Amino acid sequence: MRKTRAKKRPLLPDPRFNDPLVTRFVNMMMLHGKKEKSFAIFYEAIDRVSEKTEANNGLEVWKEALTNVMPHVEVRSRRVGGANFQIPVQIRPDRKISLAMKWLIAYSRKRNEKTMAQRLANEVLAASKEEGAAVKKRMDVHKMAESNKAFSHFRF
Repeated sequence: MRKTRAKKRPLLPDPRFNDPLVTRFVNMMMLHGKKEKSFAIFYEAIDRVSEKTEANNGLEVWKEALTNVMPHVEVRSRRVGGANFQIPVQIRPDRKISLAMKWLIAYSRKRNEKTMAQRLANEVLAASKEEGAAVKKRMDVHKMAESNKAFSHFRF
């Protein structure tokens, strides 16, 4: 018998925008426990985004980018009768946000700009325009789910 699931701990909102979603993103971006550095990178990236766009609020552009990167379906592997099938499944809202954040951060790190703030800012700008590697990843996941739609009756 398994133990009970761990309770979700509430996140404190970030100091500048007073938004717990920002804290969650910064926690995912953080390396080696350097939270202050991670906050500084995020805030610099948001400032760059608001400079490059007409929108005076870079946070809104970031949230739009996050929404554009969020997948709606994914494939899960399921063994049926000795064969493995990729079965398309709807994604929980919490996991949607997690995947979007992970992809934004991962593809920001792979970019060629000089600093992480520049990379993140450019990836956010690209994602807000439905371009960029993170949006391409979402499209690939959706395409995979669409091509395996025939196996959706194996859903559990």
